Amino acid sequence: MIRFFLLQNRQGKTRLSKWYFPIGESEKKRIETNVHRMVVSRDKKYTNFIEHSTYKLIYRRYAGLFFTVAVDVTDNELAYLESIHLFVELLDSYFSNVCELDIVFNFNKVYNILDEYMLAGEIAETSKKEILERVRLLEKLE
Repeated sequence: MIRFFLLQNRQGKTRLSKWYFPIGESEKKRIETNVHRMVVSRDKKYTNFIEHSTYKLIYRRYAGLFFTVAVDVTDNELAYLESIHLFVELLDSYFSNVCELDIVFNFNKVYNILDEYMLAGEIAETSKKEILERVRLLEKLE
Protein backbone atom coordinates (compact mmCIF):
# COMPACT_ATOMS: atom_id res chain seq x y z
CA MET A 1 0.00 0.00 0.00
CA ILE A 2 1.17 3.51 -0.77
CA ARG A 3 1.73 5.67 2.31
CA PHE A 4 2.41 8.95 0.50
CA PHE A 5 3.44 10.40 -2.83
CA LEU A 6 5.76 13.41 -3.02
CA LEU A 7 6.98 15.56 -5.85
CA GLN A 8 9.86 17.85 -4.82
CA ASN A 9 12.34 20.02 -6.66
CA ARG A 10 16.09 20.08 -6.01
CA GLN A 11 15.76 22.93 -3.51
CA GLY A 12 13.38 20.91 -1.34
CA LYS A 13 10.19 22.72 -2.29
CA THR A 14 7.31 20.26 -2.29
CA ARG A 15 5.28 20.71 -5.46
CA LEU A 16 2.81 17.89 -4.83
CA SER A 17 2.04 15.77 -1.80
CA LYS A 18 -0.64 13.16 -1.40
CA TRP A 19 -0.99 11.33 1.91
CA TYR A 20 -2.91 8.10 2.23
CA PHE A 21 -2.90 7.84 6.01
CA PRO A 22 -3.85 10.35 8.71
CA ILE A 23 -0.95 12.46 9.95
CA GLY A 24 -0.49 15.93 11.45
CA GLU A 25 0.81 18.89 9.45
CA SER A 26 4.01 19.24 11.51
CA GLU A 27 4.78 15.55 11.03
CA LYS A 28 4.17 15.85 7.27
CA LYS A 29 6.62 18.74 7.05
CA ARG A 30 9.23 16.79 9.03
CA ILE A 31 8.84 13.73 6.80
CA GLU A 32 9.01 15.84 3.63
CA THR A 33 12.24 17.46 4.84
CA ASN A 34 13.79 14.10 5.79
CA VAL A 35 12.77 12.48 2.50
CA HIS A 36 14.24 15.33 0.49
CA ARG A 37 17.48 15.23 2.45
CA MET A 38 17.85 11.46 1.92
CA VAL A 39 16.94 11.47 -1.77
CA VAL A 40 19.03 14.47 -2.85
CA SER A 41 22.16 13.45 -0.98
CA ARG A 42 22.07 9.85 -2.22
CA ASP A 43 24.82 8.91 -4.66
CA LYS A 44 23.68 7.94 -8.18
CA LYS A 45 25.54 4.63 -8.01
CA TYR A 46 23.05 3.32 -5.41
CA THR A 47 19.56 2.00 -6.11
CA ASN A 48 16.45 4.18 -6.04
CA PHE A 49 15.12 2.34 -2.97
CA ILE A 50 15.63 3.44 0.63
CA GLU A 51 14.31 1.56 3.65
CA HIS A 52 13.15 4.16 6.15
CA SER A 53 11.53 3.38 9.52
CA THR A 54 8.36 1.35 8.78
CA TYR A 55 8.22 1.90 5.01
CA LYS A 56 10.31 1.97 1.85
CA LEU A 57 11.01 5.07 -0.22
CA ILE A 58 11.10 4.58 -3.97
CA TYR A 59 12.20 7.62 -5.91
CA ARG A 60 13.10 8.70 -9.40
CA ARG A 61 14.59 11.93 -10.66
CA TYR A 62 13.33 13.60 -13.82
CA ALA A 63 15.16 16.82 -14.74
CA GLY A 64 15.05 18.88 -11.54
CA LEU A 65 12.16 17.03 -9.89
CA PHE A 66 12.19 14.07 -7.51
CA PHE A 67 9.15 11.79 -7.54
CA THR A 68 9.00 9.78 -4.31
CA VAL A 69 6.57 7.08 -3.22
CA ALA A 70 6.55 5.57 0.26
CA VAL A 71 5.21 2.03 0.37
CA ASP A 72 5.00 -0.87 2.80
CA VAL A 73 8.22 -2.82 3.32
CA THR A 74 6.78 -5.94 1.70
CA ASP A 75 5.66 -4.23 -1.54
CA ASN A 76 7.40 -4.70 -4.89
CA GLU A 77 9.88 -1.87 -5.48
CA LEU A 78 10.11 -2.28 -9.23
CA ALA A 79 6.35 -2.07 -9.68
CA TYR A 80 6.31 1.28 -7.91
CA LEU A 81 9.35 2.51 -9.81
CA GLU A 82 7.38 1.80 -12.98
CA SER A 83 4.32 3.51 -11.50
CA ILE A 84 6.37 6.68 -11.03
CA HIS A 85 7.42 6.47 -14.66
CA LEU A 86 3.81 6.01 -15.80
CA PHE A 87 2.76 9.05 -13.76
CA VAL A 88 5.46 11.12 -15.47
CA GLU A 89 4.29 9.84 -18.85
CA LEU A 90 0.73 10.84 -17.94
CA LEU A 91 1.86 14.34 -17.04
CA ASP A 92 3.95 14.55 -20.18
CA SER A 93 1.04 13.46 -22.38
CA TYR A 94 -1.43 15.78 -20.70
CA PHE A 95 0.77 18.89 -20.67
CA SER A 96 2.76 18.13 -23.85
CA ASN A 97 6.29 18.09 -22.48
CA VAL A 98 5.63 18.85 -18.81
CA CYS A 99 7.85 21.14 -16.74
CA GLU A 100 7.85 22.28 -13.13
CA LEU A 101 5.86 25.41 -13.97
CA ASP A 102 3.04 23.30 -15.43
CA ILE A 103 2.82 21.48 -12.12
CA VAL A 104 2.91 24.70 -10.07
CA PHE A 105 0.28 26.58 -12.07
CA ASN A 106 -1.98 23.60 -12.82
CA PHE A 107 -1.71 21.75 -9.53
CA ASN A 108 -5.44 20.94 -9.46
CA LYS A 109 -5.15 19.13 -12.81
CA VAL A 110 -2.08 17.26 -11.56
CA TYR A 111 -4.04 16.13 -8.50
CA ASN A 112 -6.90 15.01 -10.78
CA ILE A 113 -4.48 12.88 -12.79
CA LEU A 114 -2.98 11.42 -9.61
CA ASP A 115 -6.45 10.69 -8.19
CA GLU A 116 -7.47 8.87 -11.36
CA TYR A 117 -4.26 6.86 -11.20
CA MET A 118 -4.00 6.11 -7.48
CA LEU A 119 -6.96 5.66 -5.19
CA ALA A 120 -6.81 5.20 -1.42
CA GLY A 121 -3.16 4.18 -1.49
CA GLU A 122 -3.49 1.63 -4.29
CA ILE A 123 -2.97 1.88 -8.03
CA ALA A 124 -6.46 2.03 -9.50
CA GLU A 125 -5.81 2.23 -13.24
CA THR A 126 -2.72 1.56 -15.36
CA SER A 127 -4.02 2.46 -18.82
CA LYS A 128 -2.62 5.83 -19.84
CA LYS A 129 -5.37 6.27 -22.43
CA GLU A 130 -8.13 5.50 -19.92
CA ILE A 131 -6.77 7.85 -17.26
CA LEU A 132 -6.36 10.75 -19.70
CA GLU A 133 -9.88 10.21 -21.07
CA ARG A 134 -11.32 10.36 -17.54
CA VAL A 135 -9.38 13.53 -16.72
CA ARG A 136 -10.58 15.21 -19.93
CA LEU A 137 -14.15 14.13 -19.14
CA LEU A 138 -13.84 15.72 -15.69
CA GLU A 139 -12.62 18.93 -17.32
CA LYS A 140 -15.73 19.04 -19.50
CA LEU A 141 -17.92 18.70 -16.43
CA GLU A 142 -16.31 21.70 -14.72
